[in-house]
Amino acid sequence: MKILLADNNHPILKKGLEAEGFICDEDITSNKQETEAKIANYEGIIIRSRYKIDQQFIDKATNLKFIARVGAGLESIAIPYAKSKNIHLISAPEGNRNAVGEHALGMLLSLFNNLRKADREIREGKWLREANRGIELEGRTVGIIGYGNMGKAFAKKLKGFDVEVICYDIKANVGDANAKQVSLKELFEKTDVLSLHTPHTPLTNKMINANFIQQFKKAFYIINTARGTAIVTNDLVDALKGEKILGACLDVLEYEKLSFEHFFTDNNLPEAFKYLIQSEKVILSPHVAGWTVESKYKLAKTILDKIIAFSKTINK
Repeated sequence: MKILLADNNHPILKKGLEAEGFICDEDITSNKQETEAKIANYEGIIIRSRYKIDQQFIDKATNLKFIARVGAGLESIAIPYAKSKNIHLISAPEGNRNAVGEHALGMLLSLFNNLRKADREIREGKWLREANRGIELEGRTVGIIGYGNMGKAFAKKLKGFDVEVICYDIKANVGDANAKQVSLKELFEKTDVLSLHTPHTPLTNKMINANFIQQFKKAFYIINTARGTAIVTNDLVDALKGEKILGACLDVLEYEKLSFEHFFTDNNLPEAFKYLIQSEKVILSPHVAGWTVESKYKLAKTILDKIIAFSKTINK
């Protein structure tokens, strides 16, 4: 089987595939159109996020048997169309779930204890103890929306804290010893800290909007290590200003696909984003929750194992 590796990944992926007899070509520079011109030569493609695998791409890929994405989600792929062409889809949410769980917890504890603010002030020669008095996680209820690989990993990290963990998911019977599955109504009633672990779908796109936020009984904190499109940023900022949301930990942003860097070079910052970067109630990171040294290896190894397993099914 001939495979195109269209992104940089951990070396174990290419070495492992070649050890199993696969022919691997690397091309991390060709754009989508250039790749379409030669994709018919390959039975598999391994990508991350360089370009979308849309219907046009799939029509050109006349011999493709699988598409593997070295990441958790498959939203960059035209999933129904690929399946209609009997193309097998592979992802690796198992590979970075631990990293996401740790990052979400780290952001929350940093926010609760004013660590970013206190660190900056110390560096400026300010010793402000009372102004940096923190709050504790103990006794609070953490609500998780999306209880798959990432949500379960975050719940597992919370086992060492004296908190109630509840989860909401569109799938039934996904709760476990680490989180009790509840209705959306109960989630609204109990949650002190809300953590999002959902994929990008029509259901989750702009899910956290003004109407959704106002249904929570208590003011709450929010963590998003999932997809930036899940939160309407303007509504989040309004809720922060009105103290319905007490603080936000955002590893992903609605603006990511709008050339984030250009906001600064073009002096064109959206007003809502200006508030986020100036607020002491907000912790930001550049979509790195699942981006650790260890997860780079684990993601590649997971994809490797799944490709090998898939090849055995088609060679029977």
